[in-house]
Amino acid sequence: MSAHDELIALADEYWDASMEASPTTATLLGDRRFDDRIEDVSAEADERLRTRWTDLLGRVDAVDPSGLDAGDRVTRSLLRVELARGAQALEHRLTEMRSEQMDGIHADLLTSAPEVNAPTPESAEKLVERHRRIGTLLDQAAERFRAGLAAGRTPARLTIERSLHQIDGYLRSDLSTDPFVALAGPEHWDGEVAWRATLTDVARDRIRPAFQRYRDVLADELLPVSRPDDRCGLSWLGEDGAHLYRSLIAEHTTLDDMTAEAIHETGLEELDRLAGEYAEVGGRLFGTHDQAEVFDRLRGDPALRYGDGNQIMDDARRFMARATGVMGEWFGRLPASPCAIKPIPDFLAADAPAGYYFPPAADGSRPGAYFANLHEPGERNRFETASVVYHEAIPGHHLQLTIANELDHVPRFQRLSFGNTAFVEGWALYTERLADEMGLYHDDLERIGMLAGDSWRSCRLVVDTGLHTLGWSRQRAIDFMVANAPVGVDEITTEVDRYVAIPGQALSYKVGQLEIQRLRRAAEADADGGFDIRSFHDAVLGSGSVSLPVLRELVGAE
Repeated sequence: MSAHDELIALADEYWDASMEASPTTATLLGDRRFDDRIEDVSAEADERLRTRWTDLLGRVDAVDPSGLDAGDRVTRSLLRVELARGAQALEHRLTEMRSEQMDGIHADLLTSAPEVNAPTPESAEKLVERHRRIGTLLDQAAERFRAGLAAGRTPARLTIERSLHQIDGYLRSDLSTDPFVALAGPEHWDGEVAWRATLTDVARDRIRPAFQRYRDVLADELLPVSRPDDRCGLSWLGEDGAHLYRSLIAEHTTLDDMTAEAIHETGLEELDRLAGEYAEVGGRLFGTHDQAEVFDRLRGDPALRYGDGNQIMDDARRFMARATGVMGEWFGRLPASPCAIKPIPDFLAADAPAGYYFPPAADGSRPGAYFANLHEPGERNRFETASVVYHEAIPGHHLQLTIANELDHVPRFQRLSFGNTAFVEGWALYTERLADEMGLYHDDLERIGMLAGDSWRSCRLVVDTGLHTLGWSRQRAIDFMVANAPVGVDEITTEVDRYVAIPGQALSYKVGQLEIQRLRRAAEADADGGFDIRSFHDAVLGSGSVSLPVLRELVGAE
C-alpha cells in the first residue's frame, strides 16, 4: 500500500469511527448507518474511544510523509491534530461538565431534533429505536455529572438555571409539536400515520419522563452545590480549572502558544482601535464622535428595534439575497446548495443568540439553514441583522461549510468536520468586514452593526480570559461589555452566560479573523499588485476545515 493509500484508509477509518461514536451527527450529515443508535457518554465508552484515537494517531505518525504530495501532507497534519485533541478532550472528562445550556447533552438533543429527517421507511423505523434510547443517554449524562461533582467539578449556577429553563420549555410544549414527533418522514409513505403515532407514544412515555429525570438531577443535585455568579469561571475550580482552560484555549484557537494573558491584551488593543471607527461612523450617523453617546443612541432609540418577527425574517431574506447576488465576484468556487432561512424553535429562542447556522446534510437531503431568533422582537436591533446574516450565511458559514461539504478531493473528515473552531468562526467574522468591501452594507446603520459585531468579539477576548483566568464575576463581565459594545444588556447577559458555559470557544472568532486578515495582507504584499481576491478565498476554503497553522501553509504566507 502506498503512503497515500495508507493515509486515506486511516482518514476513512477515523471518520467511520467518529460517526459510529456520534450517530446523531452522522444522521444530520446524511449518513444513515447508525440511525437506530444514540451516543454513549459513559466513562467506559470514553475510555474505549480515547484508546482508539491514541492507536490511530500512532498509525498516522508511522505514515512516511516523504511519500505524500502537498495535499496529503495537509490531510496528515489535520488528522494528527484531530486525533490528538480528541484523545486529550476525552482524557479531560469534559462530559462531566456538559450540563450547561450551550453544548449540554440536553441542549444538543433539543437543537438537533428539529433538523433530523427520515427520507426512507427504513430510516424512519430506525429513528424510533433511537428515540427509545434517549432515556439511556440522559441517564448516563446524569451519572457523569455526579462523577464530576465527586471530583470537585461544580457547575456555574447560571448555566444550570438556563438549562432548567430550556428543559422546562420543552416539557411544557404541546406533544403534537414535539420535535421528536414532528420530524419529516418519507414522502408518500403509507406507513406514516402509524409511525407518527409510535413516535408520539415514545415521546410521551419515554423521552419526556427521561427529560424530567434529567431535570430533577440538575435541580436537586447540581443546583444546590453550583458556583455563584461571582465565582462562575473555571479559575474557581483551582488547578483542575486552570489546566482545563489552557487546554481549551489550544483546542479552540488551534494554536499551542497562545496564552490567556496575551489574548486578554489583544482584546483591549482591538477595542482601542475600534473607538476611532465608532467616532467616524457615529459622526455621520448621529452627529456625535463620542463613543458613549453613540452606544446610548444605539441601545436607547426605539426606532432601531423591530416591531414583529416578520420584519426580522424579511430583513434576513433581503440581506441573504443581496449577498447571493454578488458572491460570484469574490469567490471562484461557489456552493451548489442554497441556504434556507428558518425561525429558531420557540422552546430554544429565549436562550439562543440572534441567529445561528446549521450545516447541510452531506447526502443533499437537507440544505444548510440560517436560523433567525424571533423571540421578543421589540428587544432586537435592526442594525445587527445584516452583519449576523453575512456571518452565519453568505459569505460566512454557509459559503464556508457548504463548499467544504461539496469538496470531492479531500477525505470526509476534512469536508464534514467543524472541529477547527478558529478557522470556522474566524472565517465568519472575517466575512463581516469583507461584506463591507463587497458593498453589502447599504448605509451607516448597517455598517455600525458590523462595528458592533467586531467590538463584541473583541470583548470576548477580554471577558472570556477575565472569567476563566482572572476570576472575574459575571457582573464584572457584563459591565465590561456594556461599556465596550453597543449591544443590549439582555443580549450581553446571554452572551456572558455563553462564555461561562463553553470556556475558550469565544476566543476563536477574533483569533481566527486576525490571522486570516494577516495572511491576506501578506499575500497582497507578495503579489506586488497582482493579488486576486477570488484565488485567495478559494485557497482559504479549498481544503475544508483546517487549523490555523495549516492555513498558513495553504496560502503560502508563514
